[in-house]
Amino acid sequence: MTTTAKSPARDDHSDKPQPSQDLQRRLTERQLSMIAIGGAIGVGLFLGSSVTISLAGPSVILTYVLGAALALIMAYSLAEMAVVHPVAGSFGVYAEHYLSPWFGFTVRLTYGLIQIIAIGAEVTAVAIYFGYWFPTAPQWIWVTAVSLLVVAVNAAQVGNFGEFEYWFSAVKVVAIIVFVVVGVALISGLSPRPALGLRNMTAYGGFFPHGYRGMWLAFTLAISSYMGLEVVAVTAGEARKPEAAIPRAMRTMIFRLILFYVLAIAVMVAVTPWNQSGDGTVTGSPFVRAFASIGIPYAALIMNVVVITAALSSANTNLYLSTRMLFSLARGRYAPAMLGRLSANGVPHRALGVSSLGMAVAILLAIYAPKRAFLLMYGSAVAGMYFVWIVILTAHIGFRRSIGDKVNDLPLKLRFFPASNIAGIFVLLAVGVSTFYVQGLQYSVPIFGVVLAVMSLVYWKVHHTRRTEMETKAEVVPPK
Repeated sequence: MTTTAKSPARDDHSDKPQPSQDLQRRLTERQLSMIAIGGAIGVGLFLGSSVTISLAGPSVILTYVLGAALALIMAYSLAEMAVVHPVAGSFGVYAEHYLSPWFGFTVRLTYGLIQIIAIGAEVTAVAIYFGYWFPTAPQWIWVTAVSLLVVAVNAAQVGNFGEFEYWFSAVKVVAIIVFVVVGVALISGLSPRPALGLRNMTAYGGFFPHGYRGMWLAFTLAISSYMGLEVVAVTAGEARKPEAAIPRAMRTMIFRLILFYVLAIAVMVAVTPWNQSGDGTVTGSPFVRAFASIGIPYAALIMNVVVITAALSSANTNLYLSTRMLFSLARGRYAPAMLGRLSANGVPHRALGVSSLGMAVAILLAIYAPKRAFLLMYGSAVAGMYFVWIVILTAHIGFRRSIGDKVNDLPLKLRFFPASNIAGIFVLLAVGVSTFYVQGLQYSVPIFGVVLAVMSLVYWKVHHTRRTEMETKAEVVPPK
């Protein structure tokens, strides 16, 4: 599809751009679709669901349905803009173009920081999973080993990264399908065992054991399970034929994601009593506990391998995302120029090094606070993601105003605009307020508020310096 609106400025502001210093379009549509799913299916489902289930009980199913509705609005808003502007930096560039340079800077830096933190949470999750087999081994050993593996994969060519991530993501998708099929067989009586039925959904305090309040509070973390669908837009800068690949990848990803999440959670609370899925702390995957409780030989062992693969996949994708965001900031001259340089195989290797800092933090937390490490890191990223989604929905409003009637030429369109965007923004703001009532998340919004203020000061400093440089250059250039 041809560009239907004025394209945002390129991230590369050099006077003589070198072709070898551009990101290479090596991600195929097949890889793009699977990476998109893999980026969203991670520890939010496989590990974080232990917290959401403890908050909501069986009504957590409705929590994930509500999250799916918001994710659908986000996905279509982002896809519309990504089709028109398939650039590195994606929604950071859109925010700069359709809102203001401040939004462009803060949303890119926020997302980069979030992914760096999320990487630490993912590798910490791997250590928790290994604790199922090696309960006495220190967490930091597994965190360190996994971190080295993920960095090595991201240092390879993007095409190799895409293929590696494709198969990692495929394992997650197949595992969820098998989990759902086995669960349905146990619930319905299609297996040799007596039918479990749906009694677990009502036998332990009813469908709403903690009322509607519990269902809503679970939304504060459940929504983070869907946060990852932005990967489609971020990979647009390295996708082949983005005008065709992005719409198909986004449709495929969002509907499969909704189906997988809602069905998997429904099966989870039907197969095992919700009050046995965890005590609200993160000590293991409820999926592994579910298989262990139903007594299928080796099922829990196999599922533990799967959730380890899932965490590796998510850490791999998050490292890719944070690296590309830092690269975009550098090319936009909002970060040190060295972060915008590419290695011989087309990888922003210096941005990759900075993005790996989250894993260094995870190693330290695994040494000094192993029991609280996961929720500390995962919860810290939540408030930042609320901000990112709000900015994307707001930028999309400006995008629609800009292209006018040309919206009819887009290969996919968000329905009920602008009411859908306004509703999404309102829900995100309400969820942000609700974090004050969730154990482990009480300080996430205030901390992000401080971080946003610091980023604003950095932006002002960078913006002021750039303006001074431009004025100085204008003074020394002789008039024609």
